[in-house]
Parts: sequence; structure tokens; C-alpha cells
Amino acid sequence: MWTAHPLKESMEKKKVVIIGGGFAGINVARRLTNPHLDVLLLDKKNHHLFQPLLYQVASATLSPADIAFPLREILKNHKNASVLMGEVTRIDKNAKKVYLPHSELSYDYLVVATGARHSYFGNDKWEQHAPGLKTLVDALSIREHILLSFEKAERLDDPQEIEKHLTFVIIGGGPTGVEMAGAIAEIAHSTLLKNFRKIEPSKAQILLVEAAPRILPPYPPSLSARAQKDLESMGVKVLINTKVVDITEEGVKTDQSFLSSKNIIWAAGNQASALLKTLDTPLDRQGRAVVEPDLSLPNHPEIFVIGDAACCMNKKGIPLPAVATAAIQQGAYLGKLLNKQVPKEKRKPFKYFDKGSLATIGRAKAVGFFNGFTFSGFFAWIIWAFIHIVYLVGFRNRYAVLLEWYFHYISGARGARLIHRSIDQ
Repeated sequence: MWTAHPLKESMEKKKVVIIGGGFAGINVARRLTNPHLDVLLLDKKNHHLFQPLLYQVASATLSPADIAFPLREILKNHKNASVLMGEVTRIDKNAKKVYLPHSELSYDYLVVATGARHSYFGNDKWEQHAPGLKTLVDALSIREHILLSFEKAERLDDPQEIEKHLTFVIIGGGPTGVEMAGAIAEIAHSTLLKNFRKIEPSKAQILLVEAAPRILPPYPPSLSARAQKDLESMGVKVLINTKVVDITEEGVKTDQSFLSSKNIIWAAGNQASALLKTLDTPLDRQGRAVVEPDLSLPNHPEIFVIGDAACCMNKKGIPLPAVATAAIQQGAYLGKLLNKQVPKEKRKPFKYFDKGSLATIGRAKAVGFFNGFTFSGFFAWIIWAFIHIVYLVGFRNRYAVLLEWYFHYISGARGARLIHRSIDQ
């Protein structure tokens, strides 16, 4: 029987399959420069999405192309890497294969970086009335719904119906909820101020609902208080210690009252991709795969789960936050590890460097903290803007976003206020 020469076997290319083109997946792929690695990046979309600025698309500040960049363009100079658009439906870790609807692919190393979607805590029926914000489709749908609400209100005569269309309820007081509430307040009280003749956009009600005792729970209490004060100065009503009981077409029922509204946005929770269930590995309450210190799965050193799909513990046994900086660092760590094809027993554990957190509230308003230091106001907003520009992929995107922000800061205008669907749909 013919057998391969040992040296020839060692020189054969190892197949690395990366599922997901988000921060984690992209940062792995860009670092796999070893010519003996055959890299394949799989994603349902053809673009990398800069999710931290997704709310600015939903609030008509930025256009989709400003925060998205083609995956093929990102990897065009990586000759050992290719991109395939498709959705993975199942993973067979024993056969070392991933399955798409019409094909299957084998791998030597597998990187699962599928991110997360919004979670309704078992109340999935709420999604039809309270969309979440995770994709460009989500953002464009929310943007049109917000703008159409003002247009519909302009056509109405009944004061109660007008009020329903001009009441916006954001559920969840984390960074996304806070940023979305501030953006809608600016749209109503500044951007659209002189655009209508019958209604007064400035009379719109923006309600931010949070079940915890304060908004931005992971932040220091002083910054939570500052964020709430800034939001209230912008006309946002913050409802803390308020739990959502039900969501219907007519509004939101809480344990305190009923909030009548035609505009509800969900920003209260995340759930990892259902694809992780096919790995038959321990998952946490959010559906994330519990990984070992080297980000691999137990008993499967060739499979790695990173980013929002992973439950990775720090030295204190606390899961790392599901933020972009963690995903980027995990991607960089794993890229170096796979480039050298480091065996399991020689892998150093992943170490997360906490770069702090930032949340913008509105124009020239933000809060942040780093290494025990807190900052807020214009200074925090400048830092927030600088960091987001640096992390954007592509020179064109950075330049376009910088110009849009400058224009918005000077005039308060929003250039992406386009409605594509009929008002009567």
C-alpha cells in the first residue's frame, strides 16, 4: 500500500474554516499569513459590519455603506484566504465538517465567531412589535419606522392617535438603548423641528425603560447618573426599576403602567447563535459556548469559539464582556496561535486587556471609564469619536463618517432620512 512521505505530509496545507465575518472572525483571518494554511471565511453576508455605529444608521445619521465593508475587499491581498457567502446550518465536530444548505466543507481547524442576536427572554412573539438592532436590515427597518411615524402623524386628526405615533419606547438601558434614546430625542427635538406644518415633532415622547435600578448597569454609578441627567435634559423620560410584562401592537405593558406607542425598540438582551447547539458542548445562559483558556472547546483543541459566541472566563471566574474590544483581542490572539500551529499543551491562555467602556448619549455628550478613571461630556465624546474612527475598516469609511459627524455637529442635520417603502404598507 502506498503511504505519503512524512515530509510531504507535514507540508500539506491545513484547512482553517472561520464562520463569521465580524470583529472576531476578521481579526483571525487577517492575521493568518502562514502560506501553509488554507483559510476560508464563511458568512451569511458579504460584508463586515461595524456594529457599534449601527444605531447611527437606524437614527439616519449615517448610511449603510459608511459602516459596512466588503469581506472580499478586506482579504483581497491575502492569497491564502478566500471568502464564501453562505449560512452554516450544522457542525459535526467528530467528522470535522461544517454543513451549508447545499454543500459540506471539511476542516483541520475551525473558528466559530457567529456573534449574537437580540433575545426576548422566551417571549419571541414580542419581536414583531419591538424589533432589535443587530444587522443592517434591522437598522434600515427601524429608521424607516421612526421616520414614517412622523409622516403618519402629520396625516392624522385624532390627538390620541397622533400621540401614539409620536411616542417612542426603547426597552433596555444598556449602551444601545441609551444611544438610541438620545438619537431619537435629537431627531424629534432638533433635526425635524421645522420640517412639519401640522404636528410639532418637539412634542414627541421618548421613554427609556430599564428593569435595573439604574441605566448603564456595568458602568460606575456616577456615570449612570450623568447619563440619565443628560438624557433627561434632552427630553428623554427614563423609567428605572420598571419591568416589561408584555408587548402588543398597541404598546408596552410594564409592572407600573401601560405605555401606549406605535414605536417600540428592543435593546434589552442578547442570545448567541443557535448554531452553537450543534457543537454538543456546554453553553451558558445566553447560549454561548464555554471555552477553555486557549479559547478552544473541551476535548477538541482544533475547534475555537470566540467573540460574542464564547463564554470566556477571566482570572476571577467572571465571563468577559461581549464587546468589540474583547472580540478583536481574541481574534488577534487566535491568529498568532494558528499561524504557528501551536499544540494544545504549549498554548498560553488568552489574556484580556480591558480598555474601558464608552457610550455616547448625543451630540457632544458621552460617558466612559478606563482603569478606574471616569470621564464624561465633550471630552468623553471626542474620545468616543476618535476610537470609533480608528476601528472602522477602510479609509473611505473613516473619511465619510468623519465628514458626516462634522456636518451633524455643526448643523444638527441628518443626511440619511430616506424612506423607501410606501406609507400605506
